[in-house]
Amino acid sequence: MKATTLIAASLICLSSLANASDHSKNGNVKYNGPVNLDSIEELLKDTGYFTEKDVVVEGKLVRQISADTFILSDGKTEIQVELDDDITLKEPIESSQKLRLFGEYEGGNTPEIEVEYIQTM
Repeated sequence: MKATTLIAASLICLSSLANASDHSKNGNVKYNGPVNLDSIEELLKDTGYFTEKDVVVEGKLVRQISADTFILSDGKTEIQVELDDDITLKEPIESSQKLRLFGEYEGGNTPEIEVEYIQTM
């Protein structure tokens, strides 16, 4: 009876580990279809201190303020963006390169987007 219980528990653990490893493989899904974009102009209408919103914006990094802080322009409006430490790109970003940024908009005195992922266009 103990052997059957031990085998059953082992199978459950192995199944869980297999599912966990499969999940991590799907964490980097590449998608090239339509995306709901947020306008920087619309975001800047709500600069309350408690404002937080997941966003997707497009534009170009036009200025670097510090090692991980830049100014993003969509051609009409600019906003400060801070890049997550985990972001790594194979090639340097040129100021003329269009990007799609995924992150979290935060209001306050200096509204900004904390970028979690960058997609080059």
